[in-house]
Amino acid sequence: MTTSSFDKYLMADHRACDQQLGALRKQAGAGDWAAARSSSQALQHDVLAHFAAEEDVLFPAFEASTGMRGGPTQVMRMEHEEARLLLEDLLAAVFGQDADGVRGHGEALLILLQQHNMKEENILYPTALAYAGSSAPELTAQIIQRREAV
Repeated sequence: MTTSSFDKYLMADHRACDQQLGALRKQAGAGDWAAARSSSQALQHDVLAHFAAEEDVLFPAFEASTGMRGGPTQVMRMEHEEARLLLEDLLAAVFGQDADGVRGHGEALLILLQQHNMKEENILYPTALAYAGSSAPELTAQIIQRREAV
């Protein structure tokens, strides 16, 4: 996945994870547990890799450039932790072939991620991009490298 700036790269990653979650929910709903297990593992990998790129590269750069340490990035980290817990519950439901659990945890994760992504895409990313200025290409390269290293 290549793109011109980290905001576009991370937004494309949001969409890809949304699609993976949708596929997983459909597979579980159809009782295709082998496909659901495979999709759930891919989703977990990609969500955690995305979080790592943000938490290890983007958020520290944002905090350093803005001086804000307890603001938006703190909220994003808390939401990442909540998403990790929901993802664990979702995977447990998939591996337990619990269709109701997949429905419930999948819906909760979907809602959390939609709200979370909207905050990142409409507030955090534009602000981070503005503060990055001429260093945006370097920051983009670091984010992509971290995202794809996991």
